[in-house]
Amino acid sequence: MIKKIAVVGSGTMGHGIAESFAMYGYDVNIYDIDDARLNAAIEEIREELELLSEEKFIEPHVIGAALQRIKTFTDLKKTVADRDYVIEVVPEELELKQRLFQELDGYSPPHAILSSNTSSLKLNDMTARLGDERKQRVMVNHWYNPAHLMPIVELSFFGNMPESIYAEVEQLYAGIRKQTVKVLKDVPGLVANRIQQGVAREAFSIIEQGIAAPEDVDKALKFGPAFRYATTGQLEVADFGGLDIWCIVGDNLLKVMDNSQSSNNLLRRKVKEGKLGIKTGEGFYKYRKEEIPEIRKKFMKKLINQLKASAFYV
Repeated sequence: MIKKIAVVGSGTMGHGIAESFAMYGYDVNIYDIDDARLNAAIEEIREELELLSEEKFIEPHVIGAALQRIKTFTDLKKTVADRDYVIEVVPEELELKQRLFQELDGYSPPHAILSSNTSSLKLNDMTARLGDERKQRVMVNHWYNPAHLMPIVELSFFGNMPESIYAEVEQLYAGIRKQTVKVLKDVPGLVANRIQQGVAREAFSIIEQGIAAPEDVDKALKFGPAFRYATTGQLEVADFGGLDIWCIVGDNLLKVMDNSQSSNNLLRRKVKEGKLGIKTGEGFYKYRKEEIPEIRKKFMKKLINQLKASAFYV
């Protein structure tokens, strides 16, 4: 049974993953290269837990209890020495991940399950330096950002791992109220990111063509397809609408929709101009610097309310 967790990397995703496990009673070790990063991660976890309490998602006493379950390390060997489950959340660089998995193999107990949060690198490539026995206990576990709020985790089942080990990990995530997606083929983007990129490609294209302004594109999505998607999957939507209708509409629309094989030119221009979104003060929308903290908080609150509501539709 998985009881002790290690998270390698304390950044945007790493701290949220650690927070999720600690919130539900797991003993969690977090590793990073220096104490400054780790201290910043703990403070961010504290602030996020306080917001969850403020929004009545957790009881106030959970904050202190969760924080006490998290220990920080700058020594990788000590981080994972007694762990049952290790998830790495380091940058998407193949050589870095290959070296890291090699180290984790040597430092972790033989029974430990090793995993990666990647959504773009192949599992076989990342584990190329591992022996056959350890490869049976390595998988992709891809979380969505923000990790402590988004309920999805994509789990790889690519043929290297026995069903019993997969089931153990699946049970772990059920215990922290995550919805798991079993991914059967090692493809770039797994499942959710591929769907998301399909939507984004057409949304960017509509703006580039001048068909609608950004705020109206977002409105069309939020109060159209995404309104249903919050509770109903695409295949369910298709069944309710009638597959014959979906077939006809597909024949009519798909031939005139964007089928680009690379990022939209409008998106590329914005990146070149340094308009990266909220982190630079402008993307498709403009953000006043002094208002950004409140904008972020409002975004989190919406996700918390959606998370609470989603419990009724599982």
